[in-house]
Amino acid sequence: MTLRTEAVADRPQQQEEEGGFNDARRLVEGWYWALRSRELPRGRARAVSLAGRELVLYRGQDGTARALDAHCPHMGAHLATGRVEGDTLRCFFHRWRYDGAGHCVEVPSLGGCPLTTARVRAWPAAERYGLIWVWAGERPTAPVPAPPELAGVPVQARLGRPFTKGCHPHVVLVNAIDEQHFNSVHRLPVTLCMEPRALSSACLEVRNVAPVRRDSWLGRRLALLYAGPLTYAMTYSHGSVGTVTLGPDRLHMHLMFALRPTADGRTEGQAIALTRRRPGVAGALVDRLLLAATALVGRYFARGDTIVFDTIRFDLQTPIAADRAVLAFMRHLGGQPTLRWADGAR
Repeated sequence: MTLRTEAVADRPQQQEEEGGFNDARRLVEGWYWALRSRELPRGRARAVSLAGRELVLYRGQDGTARALDAHCPHMGAHLATGRVEGDTLRCFFHRWRYDGAGHCVEVPSLGGCPLTTARVRAWPAAERYGLIWVWAGERPTAPVPAPPELAGVPVQARLGRPFTKGCHPHVVLVNAIDEQHFNSVHRLPVTLCMEPRALSSACLEVRNVAPVRRDSWLGRRLALLYAGPLTYAMTYSHGSVGTVTLGPDRLHMHLMFALRPTADGRTEGQAIALTRRRPGVAGALVDRLLLAATALVGRYFARGDTIVFDTIRFDLQTPIAADRAVLAFMRHLGGQPTLRWADGAR
């Protein structure tokens, strides 16, 4: 494969024209992690700030997690101070009651009648991998993301510790396909050539196509584990979730990074180690060991990049050929719908 090494002339337009890339003012439509499932017991409500928008999450007696805008449309009281009744949520202030779709189904001062003109915005919610996810947008166009190799199969998940980084989630995500930094920051004896491929309008896969280098003792040992290129692939969904697949041909590891921006443009993230669920007691033991190993890999890479995440002011002015995957991610993300999420405008 022949690669250009000079500066790339066809870099993206200014970020204002790139949709929601690295833009704290807009949010790309998609699934965003909101809360750990265990933090929302049945019959409880919790206040959550998601990318600068105040939400209330509550779990009804049916066990389903629901997400609404946080403030009552009557006078603006925060609904998280209310209480769950059945599968509805009652405001503490004047006792108005709302269902999971945000409809006001009871006003005590009106004899218990509903008020059709009062409605709080409801957001689609789902649970997977031990997390509650909220869809930013009218209705989901895809399920909660999964690694392509694990799509449609039972999985085991292990949550890492939540983390915060000093830059926008999109900058955190592009780091995983920055070919140069694997050598300059992590000093790995590999040469990656990351090739992008759109799986859908909201999902982009970036996969290494370069073989393992054999010019060192470690490289020659690694080459024994791969029939073809070294396995390293990053799959992006909605600009909010990135899933790394890596490891030898016979044993792939999957590490998901679920990210959300803060109101001031930083990142709140959750790492999730994933593996296919294996049957039986022995299978469960293999799952636990593999998840633990995957979590260790994730912590290794996260520690090495922290100084970059906490000091970078991303501005890609002079891209070169090694940045082609980063450019592809920026362009792909620029074609996705966005919201002015904090104020609810399109």
